Amino acid sequence: MSLQTTLDPSIHIVDADTHLTEPWDLWTSRTSGSYAERVPQVKDVDGHPSWVFDGKVVGPAGAVSVIDKDLVKHLGAEFLFTKTVHDVAAAASQVEPRLRLMDSQGVWAHLVYPNAVGFGGQQLGTTGDLDLRRVAAQTYNDAMAEFQHRSGNRLFPMAVLPWWDRQFALEEIERIKGLGLVGVNTIADPQEYELPELGDDYWRPVFEALEDADLPLNFHIGASATQSSFFGSASWPSFGDDEKLALGSAMLYVGNARIIANFIYSGILERHPHLKVVSVESGVGWLPFFLDALDWQLMETAPERRQKLSLTPTEYFKRQIYACFWFESTLLVEHIHALGVDNCLFETDFPHPTCLYQDSMARSLDLLRGQPLDVQQKVFGGNAIRVYNLPVPAGG
Repeated sequence: MSLQTTLDPSIHIVDADTHLTEPWDLWTSRTSGSYAERVPQVKDVDGHPSWVFDGKVVGPAGAVSVIDKDLVKHLGAEFLFTKTVHDVAAAASQVEPRLRLMDSQGVWAHLVYPNAVGFGGQQLGTTGDLDLRRVAAQTYNDAMAEFQHRSGNRLFPMAVLPWWDRQFALEEIERIKGLGLVGVNTIADPQEYELPELGDDYWRPVFEALEDADLPLNFHIGASATQSSFFGSASWPSFGDDEKLALGSAMLYVGNARIIANFIYSGILERHPHLKVVSVESGVGWLPFFLDALDWQLMETAPERRQKLSLTPTEYFKRQIYACFWFESTLLVEHIHALGVDNCLFETDFPHPTCLYQDSMARSLDLLRGQPLDVQQKVFGGNAIRVYNLPVPAGG
């Protein structure tokens, strides 16, 4: 029996954060001529399959999945980094197996984020010349549009926003909209790459274009150089890989606090009231306190900045920012109501280590089962449908 039957049939469940293990031929099968040997591709490097971009090794060609071929979830760090796309569940990288998995779980749609290109598209923006980057980015976005079409509009990959070239970004936003993709993914800290910070007027045309296209701007955790390491400086040196992964992952969630705070305090949301911003894979439980802190600190220590903003940080959040929850338990219902029922999206993080699997709905459904129907409708799918303008199935 599908898990969908445990919810009101009016609810189309949307998983707002899943990942795609990029097929090894994603670029090479769609590129010809002089670029064919330069676009991202997998090659054997010292006996290990590795992603190579313009002759440069940019990372291992791991599956980044803890779900094996038999659809069994493995715990710990070893499986994550020792297996390739050929060793794990086909649903990690292929459309049809992913749809079968979704059907078995009663899930209508997946929003999909990348792996190899970086959670913010870092790899595509830091390798090769501008022409090669353009080809690589457009090829990726074209492939994502193909995946969406092949899925019958059930998989919705986020397009990579070419942050490294503003004019190209503006052109690509228009093209992304034309392709039918429903959101863009980008980095959090362009200043790390010798570009102006996002609060600079340099980015105003980009935000205006996203507003006009009604494309949400997504910030997945790890979407900058300082936030991208799962084995960074958070843990003590004596910890093993498993402990470092656990602690590093937990710290990545609250790393998105920087993005939210800077977006609000900088006045970006004041200047762009129709821009939709999504904090992806960051959880929701820490946000009510954090917004209280932003409200308090703005009043107490930055009164001049407060005079330039027409709303409080909490009010900006409720108007324009959204966040995703998955494993949270004890106070989840209270946190959703405190943050705003209209601002919370359900996710599973499939097929990453922290994903809700195999019964992806059970944990959250047990907690939210007693909530009013309209609350369940919003957090399990309605909010995502509204924010990303997803095409609801006929009869839905």
